[in-house]
Amino acid sequence: MVVEENGVVAALLGERDENLRLIERLLPVQVSARGQEIRVRGEADQVERVRALLEALAEAVRGGHKLTRADFRYAVEMAREGEEITPQLVWRQAILESVHGRPVVPKTVGQSRYVEAIREHDLTFCVGPAGTGKTYLAVALAVAEFRAKRYGRIVLARPAVEAGEKLGFLPGDLREKVDPYLRPVYDALMDFLPWERYQRLSEQGVIEVAPLAYMRGRTMNNAFVILDEGQNTTHEQMKMFLTRLGFDSKAVVTGDITQIDLPRTVRSGMIEAQEVLQNLEGMALVALTERDVVRHPLVKEIVRAYERYEARERKGGTAGEGERG
Repeated sequence: MVVEENGVVAALLGERDENLRLIERLLPVQVSARGQEIRVRGEADQVERVRALLEALAEAVRGGHKLTRADFRYAVEMAREGEEITPQLVWRQAILESVHGRPVVPKTVGQSRYVEAIREHDLTFCVGPAGTGKTYLAVALAVAEFRAKRYGRIVLARPAVEAGEKLGFLPGDLREKVDPYLRPVYDALMDFLPWERYQRLSEQGVIEVAPLAYMRGRTMNNAFVILDEGQNTTHEQMKMFLTRLGFDSKAVVTGDITQIDLPRTVRSGMIEAQEVLQNLEGMALVALTERDVVRHPLVKEIVRAYERYEARERKGGTAGEGERG
């Protein structure tokens, strides 16, 4: 394969040809480069797979996409699993820019489907392991839709459940007591809104970050509503939240059903809701997997290792955390 543009060749090779070495580690081929020519040796089907991969990535770079190491690794992993690689796989339209000027884009096929589901449905459930962008992308879309004046408010809620640790009585007023539980949501918001602007919108009641219990008795009209850590809701809490949705509103529920912090005798309201509402028109259910993890590459391997371990435990008759209830 010959690539005419030097800039495209450099992007495909990576620093010190690290991208070619990655291909060799993940696929049964040998790859070498000389000048503008990239050579692939191996069985015919594998050679064709790598050629299609490199051509799609080259086209994405020509179109203006800055190919990152994470983009390249993801594309190679998808090729290894037999997925068709297209320029759109790595080159996606930005949702918005962060406060640091960095464009926020879905980085995997699963994330793209998640973003599309939120845009096309009034209620979206998203389940997936840590690091798949469940909360981050939902908050990004909420801010983008708010800026476009499609919704007049943003409401973010989270159940105040301790993740395996008993923190005891926290000091301060009510806000100071619940803030630690809401910190992950604040972190996502701060990526898209300067602190001063967030403070002003919060004081005006336009953006609200609150424990789930604050939703009782309210109706959310003209609002983009996100429920984070939905796996830690009870039957009553999930039903209460879902019935808060008002006119001209959109709701997203995110959670990881392998990390349930409820008592063992309490069934997760998120697992139950997926069963109850699975055929409901206007609702989408998106399941992200370890392939959609966009944190450090080691996180993906950690998720896979735990999944294998929990599968062995279930096979041996011991229920894992995600099987409770």
